Amino acid sequence: MKYRVVMMYTEISCFVVCIVGWILVCSTMPTEYWNYSTVEGIVLTTANYFSNLWKDCISDSTGVSDCKEFPSLLGLEMYVHACRALVIISIILGFFGNVLALVGMKCTKIGGSDLANARVTFAAGMNYLISGLSGMGGFSYYGNKIREEYSDPNFKAQKFEIGAAVFIGWGGSSLLITGGLIYSIFAGKEGLCSSSPSPSRPTTYIIAPIQRPVSSPLPEKDEEIRQTRANRCFSKDAYV
Repeated sequence: MKYRVVMMYTEISCFVVCIVGWILVCSTMPTEYWNYSTVEGIVLTTANYFSNLWKDCISDSTGVSDCKEFPSLLGLEMYVHACRALVIISIILGFFGNVLALVGMKCTKIGGSDLANARVTFAAGMNYLISGLSGMGGFSYYGNKIREEYSDPNFKAQKFEIGAAVFIGWGGSSLLITGGLIYSIFAGKEGLCSSSPSPSRPTTYIIAPIQRPVSSPLPEKDEEIRQTRANRCFSKDAYV
């Protein structure tokens, strides 16, 4: 009973951690500050450029901003497509991980037996783990691309810096990886131990008692008894 309570609170803690990480990853999609750059001009005139995976934006010192979506999907660089795919995969897998975790946790009592709950929880942990790795790959790829362009002295175009959305994505992906890993270890261990066959008992043999045959009286003894009976009968007839 004590082990079950500990496992229940561990699952709840991992679920909260994974939910927070998934929400952070989802919040990076509409966030516009994946990268940013500031261009200073004359006095009191400053232009801020920032963008995300879907559009480019610009704002001035007066606070007026204007955004423009990317004109062509095929005209984008390959790293933008890769980051889009990885982040979307991360969000989808995190959603299915949430559903499986709600079904498989011991406190919900929806999954059925303890073995079925352990297997469903293990599947949820794997979804969270792959979701975190996909998100980490997408955000790291985007951040590394910005770093390369910023550090390249031959890059003549406008240089950008890493925005707040990438840091938020790194934090959310780390939470997903941590929660999914703990889920997978504990639930996988419980599921595998429960499904393993029990050790076979040693074969016991029952020795039946040996029935000994009843030995018949010896023929000489039998003949003696018959002769005695015949003599008695003869003696009675003689007196009659």
